[in-house]
This record gives sequence, C-alpha cells and structure tokens, in this order.
Amino acid sequence: IDRSSRNYDLKKHLFTMVPNITMVSVSDWLHELVAESYMSKYPIRTIHNGIDLEKFKPSENSFRKQHNLEGKFMVLGVADGYGQRKGIPEFNKLSERFGDDVKIVMVGLTESDKKQISPKIIGMGRTSNQQELIDIYSTVDVFINPTYEDNFPTTNIEALACGTPVVTYRTGGSPEALDENTGLVVEKGDVEVLISAISTIRNNGKSTYSKACRERAVKCFNKDDRFEDYVSVYEEVMTNSKQQGI
Repeated sequence: IDRSSRNYDLKKHLFTMVPNITMVSVSDWLHELVAESYMSKYPIRTIHNGIDLEKFKPSENSFRKQHNLEGKFMVLGVADGYGQRKGIPEFNKLSERFGDDVKIVMVGLTESDKKQISPKIIGMGRTSNQQELIDIYSTVDVFINPTYEDNFPTTNIEALACGTPVVTYRTGGSPEALDENTGLVVEKGDVEVLISAISTIRNNGKSTYSKACRERAVKCFNKDDRFEDYVSVYEEVMTNSKQQGI
C-alpha cells in the first residue's frame, strides 16, 4: 500500500500550521531547496557550520617525517567512510596519474573502503585523536573533496583553518566554503579538471594560499560567531511570537 501522498499531505499540514517558524539551513544550496518546498512561506536563513578555531589551526608536527614523506607533494582526503559517494574512484585515478613525488593520504576509511583503494595510497581509519587530524590537515599541501553528495562539509573548513587550500566538486554547499584565494571548484565527476586543479595548487605552492585560507576560516566559520547567529534568530522568533500574542 502506497501511503506516500497521504504522508506528504499530513506533514505539509502539520508543518505549515505553526504560526511562527524561521527555517535555518547550513548552506545557500540547501536554502534554495527549502525555498522551493512548502516551507517557503516561512523566513529562511543560512548559517554556515562553524568550528573551534582555537583547536583547528596550523600546527608544527612530525607527520611527514614519521611516514617518510619529506619532500613529497601531499594530497589529503578526509571523510567518515567513503564508498563511491565520497570519491574512492577519484582517489584511485589520482594515484595512477601522479608519480612517486605525489602521495595521497585518505583518513576515515572503513575496512570495506581499505579493500577498494590503490596500494599507492596511504589509507587510515577514522582517528579519535583530534590533534592528529589537525596535524595531518596542517602538513599536507592540498585537501580534496570529490564528494557527490553534501550539504556543507565541515572537512573543507577544517582544512582552511589549518592553512590548507581546498579543491572540491561543485556539489551541494561544498563550494561555499571557498573563495578565489583559498582553492578551486571542479564540476562533479570531471577527473581531468580535478587533476589540473591539484596541479595548479602544486605549481602555485601552498604558501600562496595559506594566509588567505586561515583568514577566511576566522572571518566566516568561527563557531562562536555562528552560535551568536543562532541566538539572534531565536531572539527574533521570540520577539515575533510576543508581538503576535503566541
């Protein structure tokens, strides 16, 4: 029995009968989707995710030395499990196209993921040590996010906060973390342009981007500032409720 239409109508009725709601999305992309839904009658705000910038910042560390990666150009991927959705085929293709002077590190692999990646890739499971993750973000030359589905990935802004430029697919809200000084955006699935973008970062040098990356993270993604945004929305909603006698 297909009750999808009935469930849709019921949810629409229940959600739209509340007199004072403000919808908050984590990306402009998601904002636009909400604006196309039956919730469009309500105000919609975008508040991007924020992170702890006291923790996520450039760090001096020995990761390269520990893994015999000194002098290598390092490409990083971080995800909570990959599969096809987070770009395992892309990482494998990159490992085939680049020479031994380029090393790819993937963090957050499941046991299933590890069986699918090239032996040329340095594969790591999910780390529970936040400082280790910060050290890796800080030491690599570029962070790539060839994701096929995402609202607004926090990994992008974690990399920026550690002074590392980002290359991402134009997927969902992922490009919104970047500007023209902090990385490059590639059309989803275009591996050739992805390779070209990584090569551009390599040719320009990480130092060309690092200061701008950190500055953008501080300006746009400080968790305390974003908390204040939510408090402002809450206060506005409460004021409207009082004025409406709700």
